[in-house]
Amino acid sequence: MSDEEETASQLTDKQKIEIAKWFLLNSPAGEIQYVARDIRAVLKNERVYRAAVAEAFPLYNKAHMICLEFPDRSGEVIVSSFSEIDKNEYLDPRTAQVARVDHVKQVCEDARPANDEELPSSYIEEYRCALDAEIIKYVSEAYPKGVCSVYCANGKDVEEPGSDFELVVVISAARHSPQNFCNGSWRSIWHMEFKDELQIVEVRGKLQVGAHYFEEGNVQLDAKHECKDSTIFQVSYSNLPDTTFKDLRRKLPVTRTLFPWHNTLQFSLTRDIQKNLGLESSK
Repeated sequence: MSDEEETASQLTDKQKIEIAKWFLLNSPAGEIQYVARDIRAVLKNERVYRAAVAEAFPLYNKAHMICLEFPDRSGEVIVSSFSEIDKNEYLDPRTAQVARVDHVKQVCEDARPANDEELPSSYIEEYRCALDAEIIKYVSEAYPKGVCSVYCANGKDVEEPGSDFELVVVISAARHSPQNFCNGSWRSIWHMEFKDELQIVEVRGKLQVGAHYFEEGNVQLDAKHECKDSTIFQVSYSNLPDTTFKDLRRKLPVTRTLFPWHNTLQFSLTRDIQKNLGLESSK
């Protein structure tokens, strides 16, 4: 018996499962199936192998935000913690479908229409769709093999202005070229918190880039970056003539001159603010 076989025989099944999971979860982008095949050969224990892959594959798929096509090719679903309905079901908000996923095979087996409870309100959906349309344009220009989706993480039942809510943008791009001994991926998650009372949007981003080159060697890159910013609601200033100016009605001095409340856009203050903030509508 070799030293490796003797060491393996001293490990409990639980320890073997944990070790196998570590290797699976640390597989480079697009390579977990190759790693699983090798682990299966090393373990020589189908029960232990199945237990390890059953735990590792769902975590790996969500962490790498893999994209799977619906069986009827009507759309795609991104497997992530934000789209997860339960352990095998994932929502695609763009098509309002829920995909049933086989994590180990990494395929979408079936799909069903999403229930009303699984979708945001019409008010939130309007925001989500508008943001989704812009993100699709951006991803199509910046990521040759990129996919994206926008989810409501908090406040999906909000029906009207006056409450806070949060949207999450997920961008995933992968390039797998094992025949050329290289694989890579880009993953980014953007949290956008809409704070109604403060009239601001707070943005937090987390980006992760991975690359693996293994021609006559083994070189891996795993880079992460986080950032944040905030901006005002455009509606704050686009509604300025109808709100802020009218709120000042009692504070203006009496000049015996009628104030043109019906046409407050003529005042340069509004135009200047909109122009400086880039909110002026094109004519």
